[in-house]
Amino acid sequence: MFGGQGSHYAGMGRDLFDEFPEHLALADEVLGYSVRDLCLDDEDGRMTSTRYAQPALYVVNVLTYLRVRRSCRIEPTALLGHSLGEYCAAHVAGVFDFATGLALVARRGELMADAGDGAMAAVIGLDLDAVHDALVSWSGDGLWVAGYNTPNQTVLSGVTDQVRMAKDHFLDAGARTYVSLNVSGAFHSPLMAAARSEFQRVLAGTELRAPRIPVVSNNTGAIHTSDLIAHNLGEQISAPVRWTESVQLLAGRGETSWIEIGPKRMLTPMVEEILASP
Repeated sequence: MFGGQGSHYAGMGRDLFDEFPEHLALADEVLGYSVRDLCLDDEDGRMTSTRYAQPALYVVNVLTYLRVRRSCRIEPTALLGHSLGEYCAAHVAGVFDFATGLALVARRGELMADAGDGAMAAVIGLDLDAVHDALVSWSGDGLWVAGYNTPNQTVLSGVTDQVRMAKDHFLDAGARTYVSLNVSGAFHSPLMAAARSEFQRVLAGTELRAPRIPVVSNNTGAIHTSDLIAHNLGEQISAPVRWTESVQLLAGRGETSWIEIGPKRMLTPMVEEILASP
């Protein structure tokens, strides 16, 4: 399983780049700038923008996977990724090659960065029904569920002032914590509709192969099918990430070992919480 935005940080990949010079050279060619410089010497602060964070994280995630596979000689029985991480999973499953995936991710990052202002927050300590009830009773507008991370952690996305003002409302509803996320837009919400439409056109012009390893769709929480993979990857930009359903699906299929690939350990605690829930 591959992490998404939020798992990246300045300096990531330092121990990987010399090990995979061919991949790094190809990434620089696709992007038109140095991934090494972006990750290690980001004097201009570009990594704070989703435009640059997404392709950088895709590269580091894939190289980390290659190292793990080389050292452990593993062959995954299923793959999944959180938001951006789904593209890393699709690459490993053979849906597209490294360069094609990177080009898609770079365009995705550009479109999401250009989609306008917005904000996101994590609501912790409320179950899903309580979150939905709180949304129904919220007197404002422009606020949606953007991610079902665990049974007691839900991500909201929307208009900046609505996300900010809703804090007390959700705390009053019983949330233990309401945490603003360090993002530059209302990702996985209807405010990404224009970005989604343009990216769907990009996907329509890209050859996508049938996954050789099962990949779970963020958009549906079900296994990707070859006929709908382009549609679901496009919809993912403006639809909530169904992480809880994805983990429950694989657990129900008998998966017992979960290996997180990424710069930070963020998905494993969520998986542990999901699996421990009744």
